Amino acid sequence: MTGGNLEVFDAGVKGRGLKATKELHTGEVIFSEPSYAAVVFDSLVSQVCHGCFRHQTNLHRCAQCRFAHYCNRTCQTACWEEHKQECAAIRSSGFVPNEKIRLAARVLWRRRKDQGLASDNQLVAVDLLEHHLDLLPEGELKKVHEDVVSLLKFWSGTTQQNSTEFLSHILGLVGIRNNSFPLKDQRGLQDVGLGIFPSLGLVNHDCWPSCTVTFNHGNQSAVSSALHSRKRMELRALRTIPEGEEVTISYVDFLNLSADRQKQLKEHFYFDCSCEHCSRSVSDDLMSAAAETKPPAEKVKEVTAFSKESLEKIEKARDAGDHSEVLKLCQECLEKQEGVVANTHLSRLRVLSVASQVLSHLKKFSEAAELAQKMVEGYMKLYHPNNAQLGMALMRAGVTYWHAGQIEEGHKMICEAYRILMITHGPNHSITKDLESMRTQTEMELKMFKENDLNMKWTRWSPLNSPVQALVGPSSLPSPYSALIPPFP
Repeated sequence: MTGGNLEVFDAGVKGRGLKATKELHTGEVIFSEPSYAAVVFDSLVSQVCHGCFRHQTNLHRCAQCRFAHYCNRTCQTACWEEHKQECAAIRSSGFVPNEKIRLAARVLWRRRKDQGLASDNQLVAVDLLEHHLDLLPEGELKKVHEDVVSLLKFWSGTTQQNSTEFLSHILGLVGIRNNSFPLKDQRGLQDVGLGIFPSLGLVNHDCWPSCTVTFNHGNQSAVSSALHSRKRMELRALRTIPEGEEVTISYVDFLNLSADRQKQLKEHFYFDCSCEHCSRSVSDDLMSAAAETKPPAEKVKEVTAFSKESLEKIEKARDAGDHSEVLKLCQECLEKQEGVVANTHLSRLRVLSVASQVLSHLKKFSEAAELAQKMVEGYMKLYHPNNAQLGMALMRAGVTYWHAGQIEEGHKMICEAYRILMITHGPNHSITKDLESMRTQTEMELKMFKENDLNMKWTRWSPLNSPVQALVGPSSLPSPYSALIPPFP
């Protein structure tokens, strides 16, 4: 089956896959798919619009179920076709189940509406997605059976149409991470929900992929009765892809040792990764590298163990909102690491990330910028040059330099972040538009300073009063550390 730029093919031991039907170019939108079903995370039900998945204040609740929240009447009306069954089930059952059961219920309602058939833009029917129930350990399989009971309580009408076995199948497929994709807020900074995208679920994994997926909220001002026309997941090329080559995405963050990535993939996606980077342990040496001073191996081992313990303490202090303790732990760990592990060492990068963010939160921008610079230098040696994570890190570092008054360095990083995110997110994404505004503003300031022969660290102007402060300022995020690199396993 083909869909424009892609066709389904037999990928051998990987099962089905998607390959290019023509040469594809860097940054090109290869495939765009609306969500088959999507839900807001349980923890954010009153902070994120259930229609457009934007983080908003002063959301309006559904008057009937008192559960769903929307930006305005437009979002609510556009989402009614998706929500009305859920709304009735909530009122009838008297409770709201967890996000996984809500997502499974929405899949069932959508399937009933479509009569189980794939729509015109789908490459595969949702029924044909893998569920991997046969690979689940006994404890997880028991949880699926418990979820079936909860689903039956939530929507009693399902027993008239679906067997318990089929409900287990649906719950299994929504629980498999390559079938469901996290949905980010409009800034691309926080995962706020989960969606099923059947066609994109066919894209196989590679630790050094040819593509990336990005959630596009569309134009908020657009009035549409079909909400699916606005919230879409886009598959974008990270490089030129020849005709006939399989397209791939990465299911996990590359910044883990090969063995750790393979473990994550086996535990959560149920396959053994044999991609080139895992097979050859590419970059593992850099991710565990000692400093150039060549300290004894035993010292590196000792500091690595200390770093792991410190990161666990940092995470606890972060969760408790104790910024001073987070900073203290980071500084102690960085001091211990100095001269022992390289700036590409995973533990070093993770502490640098947290430390630069907490220093920014405390408005110590010069110190934050220095650490962010080291972090970015490490990232650039490890990540693919068009990796979205690298682009986001460059954006944060650039804005930190800007806040510190070092506008020339900040401008360079913002420009590079813009280049990357134009590839991964495209020109119409909110975050790219923000970067374009920042790039223009810093360019104007540099020109003004040069014309007036002013010091680049001129402090009478502060970007803290700029509209783009909302992009990185503590007031815009639920936590100043919301973009943490995943902690040590």
